[in-house]
Amino acid sequence: MLGWSINLFRIFGIQLAVHVSFLLLLAYFGYEGWLEGGWLGAGWSMLLIVLFFACVVMHELGHSLTARRYGVRVPRILLMPIGGMAEFDRIPRQPRAELLITAAGPAVNFVLVVVLLPLIWSDLWSEQAVPRYGLETTLIELTAGNLLMGAFNLLPVFPMDGGRILRAMLARKMDYLKATRRALLIARIAAPLLALGAVYFLHAYLLAVLFLFIFFAGDAEYRQLLRREQEAAYWADWNRRVLLEQAKGVGQGGEPPPPPTVYHGPN
Repeated sequence: MLGWSINLFRIFGIQLAVHVSFLLLLAYFGYEGWLEGGWLGAGWSMLLIVLFFACVVMHELGHSLTARRYGVRVPRILLMPIGGMAEFDRIPRQPRAELLITAAGPAVNFVLVVVLLPLIWSDLWSEQAVPRYGLETTLIELTAGNLLMGAFNLLPVFPMDGGRILRAMLARKMDYLKATRRALLIARIAAPLLALGAVYFLHAYLLAVLFLFIFFAGDAEYRQLLRREQEAAYWADWNRRVLLEQAKGVGQGGEPPPPPTVYHGPN
């Protein structure tokens, strides 16, 4: 599914791509705007989505450019209807590095709020009604969108930004795998509750889908991390036994069996 994407252009050497389903989101908001305000409503609604996802790109660039300072390669940023995703070749295990990389994304959104706020301040306090469609309304909604995006991403639900910040803080007191397991356990409780809350209180079905996606994405990342840990431990033990037998003058014959890939869920 992640392969169904269209490459747009490179920014700071990072390929920007958009998932084909994003076009459906753009069409949906255009249609909703057309129903309410005709072609004018359709145009402003689609422009708002484009500008909002431009802010998503800046959010992901905050992560990506900070990550590159720690030697992490970032080949692509992918935009999807549920948000953006910067693809790293690895995630640094140093708590400070992960904390700074993760916090950089929401920080960009809060900076954008500070930049946009003076442009809408008079409209917020004006006694005159702001037109439903137009530049003023678009800037107000864009400011609110960045405020919500920054705050939303700080929810401690792994692998969202807040969950990664939690993992980085836990990793200062325990090993990386255990910190990930603790963060995932919190996410496994919080994500379904937030999805139910989004449907019951807000009737926000897309938001509920996002929380369910986060639920499974966190489990998948933990499985991948656990598999790497098991393989690393296996080969370290194999090399230790080989060196020990060589020291004793005993040859090691044959090839080693494949490493185990047993997955034990977080506990």
